[in-house]
Amino acid sequence: MSKRKVIVGALLLVVLTFTATVGGFLYLLRLNSSDIASTFKFFRALHIVKSRYVEEVPMDTLMIGAVRGMVASLGDPHSVYMDAKLFKEFMIETEGSFGGVGIVVGVKDKMLTVVSPIEGTPGDKAGIKSGDRITKIDGHDTKDMTLDEAVNKIRGPEGSQVTLTIVRGADPAKDYTVTRSNIQIKTVSGKMLPDNIGYIRISMFNENTASDFIHKLQELEKAGMKGLVLDLRDNPGGLLDESVKVADKLVPKGPVVSVVTRTGERETHNSTLEIVKYPLVVLVNGGSASASEIVAGAVQDTGAGTLVGTKTYGKGSVQTLMRLGDDAIKLTIAKYLTPAGRSINGVGIEPDVKVEYGSREPGLDAQLDKAVEIIKSKIE
Repeated sequence: MSKRKVIVGALLLVVLTFTATVGGFLYLLRLNSSDIASTFKFFRALHIVKSRYVEEVPMDTLMIGAVRGMVASLGDPHSVYMDAKLFKEFMIETEGSFGGVGIVVGVKDKMLTVVSPIEGTPGDKAGIKSGDRITKIDGHDTKDMTLDEAVNKIRGPEGSQVTLTIVRGADPAKDYTVTRSNIQIKTVSGKMLPDNIGYIRISMFNENTASDFIHKLQELEKAGMKGLVLDLRDNPGGLLDESVKVADKLVPKGPVVSVVTRTGERETHNSTLEIVKYPLVVLVNGGSASASEIVAGAVQDTGAGTLVGTKTYGKGSVQTLMRLGDDAIKLTIAKYLTPAGRSINGVGIEPDVKVEYGSREPGLDAQLDKAVEIIKSKIE
């Protein structure tokens, strides 16, 4: 039998195995001639590497590499392949705790960038700030790292250390050596400010955020709250459904956010609130991203409140997790629009009142001071 026939026979066996699944069969039905040629090219490359490489390579290793490369080829920093370890850590994070230094990172202008530090964590205490660019992790250049590779290197066992080389603005690079810990995330905190002005801080949106927010809101209402400051600064986002539930208590009945897929299919999430009860100011900055921008955009577009601070991060895409086994793909499946139909992806949201400086330190927070001033003017 000729070499060509052996190769074709092997490829045919792989394709038949693939199409034996319902998903594989339906996939092939949708392919055009160019897609079919590309699919056969993939299976041919798989066969060549599997059969001719100088050492035996497990099929699982090759397929993981293929999936990882496939997702990376999208050029979307928010679409990532997660191996079993990274997927497990991701699920723990959305449930409220994870191991690491407590910073949320993303890719901005093709550079690994801190979206925000999580309050009270080692990263926050070390002085890492939103907008910092991480150029090295333990001496390894981040230029060619995928986002999940960078996250994997930053995370590690509790008590171990990681050195992050950071560039801030025009300042020279500086090393930050941070001791990892088990990060327990309490996403909602709040208190009553003078003049019966309520203050609620949401640090991110996980599975407990909406219920904790509603509990804190009711607590402040019972204490006689006349106006509310919602602090979403350095909130990197999280679960879309949780942000909608929070917005449901703040913006009037109608659209909160619309999720639009590649086919133009639109799913709109609505608020059921009959009436806005009190003056509202939402604090935002460059670390406010994703789900926090959904809340901020809804408040701004509906006129339910005033945004104070600086322009938000600009992440207006929606990801979903698709399990492959013990691993998964986190894939961008849609973009979201604010109630007025704005896409803020890569653009961000400009505040209604721009105030550059806010430190969240007592007596030193100009953004919070402006928020209180605005609410006072509306309740007096």
